[in-house]
Amino acid sequence: MTFVVDENCIKCKYTDCVEVCPVDCFHEGENMLVIDPEECIDCALCEPECPIDAIHAEDDLPADQKHMLGVNEKYSQLWPVIFAMKPAPEDAKEWEGIAGKFAQQFSEKPAQQGKG
Repeated sequence: MTFVVDENCIKCKYTDCVEVCPVDCFHEGENMLVIDPEECIDCALCEPECPIDAIHAEDDLPADQKHMLGVNEKYSQLWPVIFAMKPAPEDAKEWEGIAGKFAQQFSEKPAQQGKG
């Protein structure tokens, strides 16, 4: 089992979870984070740290978020590892809880070095 970041992270990109991860399994895209399922040790420390409940155990992933397992798998191989907490985007609160963000807002681009 692994933990999975769902689409609620898109455009919010809170990084509280990164601070508690003992194995650096988070990878940073332009507007969200993903978890590398090969690196995740299932410690569950990240799940309660997410202020918008965007992290789930694979077995508890809501049905409408099952596609995010593949997204986490794919982009954790393409995006850089994030090692430390960063400020959230200025408009993060405006994007919290918005449904359907993947189709409209997901970016395949990695985070820019030094920016986040």
